[in-house]
Amino acid sequence: MALQSGILLGSLSSVAPLRIISLVPSLTELLFHLGLEERVVGITKFCVHPPHWLHSKRRIGGTKQINLDEILALKPDLVIANKEENVKEQVEALSQKGIAVYVSEVKDINDAYGAIADIGFITGTEEKSNLLNNSIKTGFIAMPVLPPISFVYFMWHNPYMVAGADTFISELCTQVGWHNAMHHHNRYPEVSLEMDAIKNADVLFFSSEPFPFQQKHIEALPVALQQKAILVDGEMMSWYGSRLLQAAAYFTQLSRQINNLSKS
Repeated sequence: MALQSGILLGSLSSVAPLRIISLVPSLTELLFHLGLEERVVGITKFCVHPPHWLHSKRRIGGTKQINLDEILALKPDLVIANKEENVKEQVEALSQKGIAVYVSEVKDINDAYGAIADIGFITGTEEKSNLLNNSIKTGFIAMPVLPPISFVYFMWHNPYMVAGADTFISELCTQVGWHNAMHHHNRYPEVSLEMDAIKNADVLFFSSEPFPFQQKHIEALPVALQQKAILVDGEMMSWYGSRLLQAAAYFTQLSRQINNLSKS
């Protein structure tokens, strides 16, 4: 089987790697879902799911600043990384040390399915990964048709930054029939609250990550923007992997919340 949504730097020393390190929080959660608890030996400080791994697994730094010596000391035979979330030079340094590194690239839901399949293939858990993908797809097929909206997704404060086109966040929302009002901007542009796209959007999403927006941040907005602002779960909106099992239900609930907002 060829890899679908990533590349493998180096080669695996065994058919099923026994010592795995994850540098990607959403894929750490996926490894747990695939039943690989005994084989995962290291995670980042941002890998908060499952919670008990924060205490039982070695933490090897953050997603953008890994501790190379800590990783080498764990003698991994596989490191799992992501093109966007991790630093290219740090990933390459691991590969140059002879460690096999799977680097995923996830920009839309199909890439997410591919990454799940890739990791199932690499770790010898194909049956579980295929079942997971089928369950996620079934959830999206079964969800009701949501009323169309235009949105802006805020993910950073001071300066404000939003999710533009060519991001998993934008593509996932498009999957459920919503329109990104910032589609004419790529990646994560800085924005001003005075922009017409923000003023004219139906709803403004303020994410819990990477910046942890709270109600006080909404209350600091101009009144006209407060009236259409909603706090959203950043993990549900941006994590790929097994978190997608909950996505259809979350978007359905969020749609109801948006509908209630428009009536108030």
